[in-house]
Amino acid sequence: MPDTKTALVISAHAADFVWRCGGAIALHAEKGYDVTVLCLSFGERGESAKLWKQEGMTLDKVKEVRHQEAQNAADALGVHELVCLDMGDYPLDFSRENKMRIVDVIRKVQPAFMLSHSQYDPYNTDHMYTTQVALETRMIAQAWGHNPGEKVLGAPQLYLFEPHQTEQMGWKPDTFLDITPVWEKKRAAIECMEGQQHLWDYYTNVAENRGNHFRRNSGGQSGGRDCRYAEGFQSVFPRTVDEL
Repeated sequence: MPDTKTALVISAHAADFVWRCGGAIALHAEKGYDVTVLCLSFGERGESAKLWKQEGMTLDKVKEVRHQEAQNAADALGVHELVCLDMGDYPLDFSRENKMRIVDVIRKVQPAFMLSHSQYDPYNTDHMYTTQVALETRMIAQAWGHNPGEKVLGAPQLYLFEPHQTEQMGWKPDTFLDITPVWEKKRAAIECMEGQQHLWDYYTNVAENRGNHFRRNSGGQSGGRDCRYAEGFQSVFPRTVDEL
């Protein structure tokens, strides 16, 4: 369908899109968006400690397990397409070739909006470099002189989803999205990430806390719209939106 709206999530590692914007993915999928998730790596080196503690584990096996977890989560959320570039992690390989692969995905998807990490993350530099490259590749995708003849990108908003240690990242949300109607889908996706079970309840608590912020900012503590679960985002560019 040529009129189908699209969105693109650029996730440094295989699980990041689940914790940080799984609700936004499921909600917009229900609204008719084709949501593409671009995983730059499987998080095989730095975010798979539980797997590496198993005897006889190999890098290829870790990748295989994390890929399957990501696919299961994507299916639970209603993701249109999961694209995995296998760029390695700790550190991610942001060669020119890999940047152009990201540009190719952006141009193919033509997203109405994009989501990625906070711009600063001293605990995980893969995250902040991913957003730096997301901005760079967004710019390249807008350039008429890049691969002339292809459809150029418009000007999609880039939303930065919530980092793990919010106060340390300089991340300040200016958008709260009610994900209560799709919470069960997000929780199901969270439970697909078996290698990081220690984060399941943590990100449930985050969603509950952001639900409180949604209520308080939608009309005041007593008059606000009811919301049990929400996600917060920081927009990079000025917003003129009816939904994300």
